[in-house]
Amino acid sequence: MKLKRKVEIVVISDVHLGTYGCHAKQLLTYLNSIEPKKLILNGDIVDIWQFSKRYFPKSHLKVIKKIIDMASEGVEVIYITGNHDEMLRKFTDTCIGNISIVNKKVLELDGKKAWFFHGDVFDVSIQNAKWLAKLGGYGYDLLILVNRFINWCLERMGKERYSLSKRIKNSVKSAIKYINDFEKVASDLAIENGYDYVVCGHIHQPKMTVMENRHGKTIYMNSGDWVENFTALEYQFKRWKIYNYNSDKLSPFFADEDIKEMDINDLIAAITIVEKKDKGDLQ
Repeated sequence: MKLKRKVEIVVISDVHLGTYGCHAKQLLTYLNSIEPKKLILNGDIVDIWQFSKRYFPKSHLKVIKKIIDMASEGVEVIYITGNHDEMLRKFTDTCIGNISIVNKKVLELDGKKAWFFHGDVFDVSIQNAKWLAKLGGYGYDLLILVNRFINWCLERMGKERYSLSKRIKNSVKSAIKYINDFEKVASDLAIENGYDYVVCGHIHQPKMTVMENRHGKTIYMNSGDWVENFTALEYQFKRWKIYNYNSDKLSPFFADEDIKEMDINDLIAAITIVEKKDKGDLQ
């Protein structure tokens, strides 16, 4: 039996369950390898914008069940809403067992303040032209689908995988400027409000860096995504680090056997009806 890594806090974002770009199997493997006290879902976990009844694979359902199981086992799950799952904002400040839904969260970690939020509040295109942002989301999903086919061909030829979307982002000046502006605005607001850490998602760019201005400094962090980068943020022993699934040399943890073998209808039922087990009840 493989031992799970104990972690105080884990932050994941931009999973986009329900889209072709989501790598649910890799995320499920990661979740099965850790034992966190807190799991912070920093937005865009389920992609309600692009939700389709025709596409929601079993592996995507498994991720939802795994998160619910973690909550039932005592893990505090904090779901911070993003733009692709903004429909959940009507349930802000709702708590269901160990799962809470919020728009932002402030935690005190070993005497330091950490500010968590998704980051779409800075995106003018989303605030003022939502239809255009949604159209861009569909285009991004199509690009990921094409990229999957290209990578399938590359793997058959024994060559390395290639990210079209990452190449485009890194080569378009406006995209680079947007990312830089996003990081600066988030950091400036954090410094202004006296936060030692500011933790975002949204832009799919994993990063951890010290940001300074004339008023002070803060540590800016972004958890990345599970579409291209397969990254998360972990806090343990008073330190933060970026976890990268592709760089993990440990033996993989596969899905729990009961989830792995579960029929699709049973899986849906397990997600819909959650019974909290009382370990003291032997009857």
